Amino acid sequence: MTSFATGSTPDPSLAPTTNRAIAAIDTGRVAGLISQLLVELGEDPSREGLLGTPHRIAAWWSTFLSPGDAAPAACFAESRVSDQLVVVGGMSVWSLCEHHLLPMNLHVTAGYVPEGEMVGLSKFGRTARHFAGRLQVQERFTRQFAEHLAGVIGREDVAVAVRGTHLCMNMRGVRMEDARTTTVHTGGRFRSDPALNQQFLTLAAARWNAA
Repeated sequence: MTSFATGSTPDPSLAPTTNRAIAAIDTGRVAGLISQLLVELGEDPSREGLLGTPHRIAAWWSTFLSPGDAAPAACFAESRVSDQLVVVGGMSVWSLCEHHLLPMNLHVTAGYVPEGEMVGLSKFGRTARHFAGRLQVQERFTRQFAEHLAGVIGREDVAVAVRGTHLCMNMRGVRMEDARTTTVHTGGRFRSDPALNQQFLTLAAARWNAA
């Protein structure tokens, strides 16, 4: 499945959420709930192979749902890069489908057109991890990443393409193991300039094909 979105007025519901509530996760209570789930599934949480499993799962949930903030971007003045297309790819993050609580692997490619300054490359990876570390849907993740990047550069001249592998489709339901979902969000010049948009999409597809 492929979906496209163009730049628009930011939706307040898509704004980054804080981790205050997540930081208050009671891992002991979560471990107890996992033990109850194992019992309901016909398992014995006290048997050798499952000893410690509820606590390991609870610790993982706490860590995964507390990825940290998207750190402030380091921007570097550089007049000679103006009007270049900058594309950052090869970013692979794991998130969780909020409909079935199953993992999805998201391969992210982001592009922007700088004007007098460059965005530090590590910012892209940190942003991807930040928005992936929660219950998500790929479409929302793509837009959140794009709107955050637009806020960093102060313009809508950004494009984000995400190719996802969803275990909720691969291992349940129709069980299509080779199914992939592609989402694209474009704004500013990427929306108004077909040549620039096509150049970005070509580079993104080439990166995915090489993976």
